[in-house]
Amino acid sequence: MKRVLLVFSRSDSGVDGPRSVHKQQKPSAFQQLKETFFQRVIQKAQFAVPPYALLLLSSYDIPGVAFELCDMRYQALPLDEKWDLVGISVHTGIAKTAFDIAAQFRRKNMKVVLGGPHVSLFPETCIGKADALVVGEADEIWREVLSDLVSGKLKPKYEAKTFPDLRLTPQVKKEVIQISDYFTTNLIQTSRGCPYQCDFCNVSLMNGRKIRHRPVEQVVAEVASFLEKDQRVFFFVDDTINADPDYAFSLFNALIPYQIKWVGQATTLIGRQKKLLEIFAKSGCRGLLVGIEGLSDASLTLHNKTHNSPTQLLSDIQAIRDQGICVYGSFIYGLDGDTLRTADTLLNFVEKSNIDIPGINLLRPIPGTALFERFAEEGRLLFPKDDIYAFRYSWAQELQCKPKNIPVRNFIQSYSDLTQQVYTFSNALKRAKNAPTIKSVILMFNLAYIYLYGLSRKDLNFQLQTSLNV
Repeated sequence: MKRVLLVFSRSDSGVDGPRSVHKQQKPSAFQQLKETFFQRVIQKAQFAVPPYALLLLSSYDIPGVAFELCDMRYQALPLDEKWDLVGISVHTGIAKTAFDIAAQFRRKNMKVVLGGPHVSLFPETCIGKADALVVGEADEIWREVLSDLVSGKLKPKYEAKTFPDLRLTPQVKKEVIQISDYFTTNLIQTSRGCPYQCDFCNVSLMNGRKIRHRPVEQVVAEVASFLEKDQRVFFFVDDTINADPDYAFSLFNALIPYQIKWVGQATTLIGRQKKLLEIFAKSGCRGLLVGIEGLSDASLTLHNKTHNSPTQLLSDIQAIRDQGICVYGSFIYGLDGDTLRTADTLLNFVEKSNIDIPGINLLRPIPGTALFERFAEEGRLLFPKDDIYAFRYSWAQELQCKPKNIPVRNFIQSYSDLTQQVYTFSNALKRAKNAPTIKSVILMFNLAYIYLYGLSRKDLNFQLQTSLNV
């Protein structure tokens, strides 16, 4: 039997827990205790869901292969055990961590396969880091990788020539995880691909612009199967659950009898898709993350996010909340149409809209996106273009590009002032009290964000004082 270990690596920053992205002095005992407490709160509030891609890969039935999963948010690397293959999913923001993990296993003469977004977009940077690379969506080539492992003929590179047919995707199994470790394990993917081309996003680059669906009956069967072991909330991980309204209507109408509670991600258009929104509510939708990003036509147009309508945002959000569905509103401060006045506009919008959870992000130039290439040409990146380790994920703890209309020093001060006003204890209580449902979850998120955005302010100030020549 071939033993295959799938590894999910954790970020070194606030994305997977409250840690500074900068090497500063050793924290005090009290600070360490506080960080440990908030890390547990944050994991339960938001981040403690299993790595979906690795769960899916562990669900393939291949004779002679047994899977185990190491989630490094909870477990240490099992380096002292013998593995026939170690699979690691690589994201650009944590590429160095993934490569370091691969090197540790390879030094012990264990074979490593790397895949994921970074390998698919930048395969040349991964040469020599593993025994095999998987380029593209792995669904239809993963069987080949495992069959070659069993026969002892592992190839150095496997590349998907086309996007896989999701009708052939296996039903996800959960044997490789401890269900009690997570806030929920009910992760469902119904489709891949995004019809939009926002210049700061890489989803359409990786998964294409055409939406590919799993059959409705297949998704419903997976939901029924999950309910046997975990009756907690379901998370539909599609990037835009309402991108194909007809499909979404059929799916969630079919799910009404199962009486689940679920959350997902949608565009603000759902506020105007009245019949679909009603079906979402009837099928148990309790919360939607909506990508608002900017509040002006100028900011949205400059970043090719033309499907949002600033004049209808308030009514869209109200329509969602009127159906008893909470709204997580995701914003970006620092878009090319933004000025210092944008901070006040954003603050007023958060108050007026009664958004249940506001998330105020910094503009992030992800390598491979059109935004990244444009900013590199304009000299606006704050890290070397060719240094893949310089780009890293964090909780708005690091400014990675120069705003177009705002000097860096002024921008960091403005952003810090904004988050200090948005994330307060009194605001957390108010949002929880006014939430249409899941009040305890809304409170947990908002309390966690007080700490995370406080960490953001500290790290941004440290960056300003030590590494930004402004």
